[in-house]
Amino acid sequence: MKIICIGMNYTEHIKEFDRDFIPTEPVVFLKPDSAVLPKKNPFVIPVFSNRVEYEIEVLVKINKVGKHIGERFAHKYYDEIGLGIDFTARDVQLELKKNGHPWEKAKGFDGSAIIGESFLPKEQFTDLNNINFRLEKNEEQVQVGNTKDMIFKIDEIIAYISTIYTLKKGDIIFTGTPSGVGPVAKGDVLRGYLEDEKLIDIKVR
Repeated sequence: MKIICIGMNYTEHIKEFDRDFIPTEPVVFLKPDSAVLPKKNPFVIPVFSNRVEYEIEVLVKINKVGKHIGERFAHKYYDEIGLGIDFTARDVQLELKKNGHPWEKAKGFDGSAIIGESFLPKEQFTDLNNINFRLEKNEEQVQVGNTKDMIFKIDEIIAYISTIYTLKKGDIIFTGTPSGVGPVAKGDVLRGYLEDEKLIDIKVR
C-alpha cells in the first residue's frame, strides 16, 4: 500500500503560511506504510519535534491497478471516500526546507498518517466536489473544509498521480488540507467528521 499525499491544494491553507504561490500542478509527496497509526492507538508526539500540527483531509482509496489514467476515467478507480489526518512536524519541516533538504522526516514518521475508522461508499455523496468535513480538538472546531474548494479535484489528482506512479488496489490518497492547521499537545482529543459522520476519534500522548 502506498500513501500518496497532495500538498497546497486549498488556497486559504496556502495563505495561512503567507504564500502567494498557487501550484499549477498537484504537489505530491509520499508517506511510508509504517506511518499509518494502528486502529485504536493514541497518537504519540515524536521526541524530535516541538511542534506537531494536525491537517484534516479527505481520503480516496484506489480499487484497481492503473497507469496513465485519463481524467474522464478516473472515477472508475475508486469506490470509497474516507477521512484522515496528516500529522506534520512543522518545526522540523521548516528547518529542512530552509536548508534545501527533503522533508520526509517531518511528514513520514511513524504514526503520522491517521486513517479513519471506515471508508464510505462514494454513492453516499450527492456530489464528490461538494463534501463537507471538519476537525474538532477538545470539542472545539478547528478546521472546516469542503471539497469544492480544492484547487485540484479528486479525478484530476488521480489522473496526475498515475502519470508518476502505478496506482494499485489499496493505495490511499490524501487530497490536501484546508486552513486552520494547528499544534497538538499531550492530552488533546481529536475528532474528525465527514459530513456529520464521525470517522476519527484519537487521543494525543
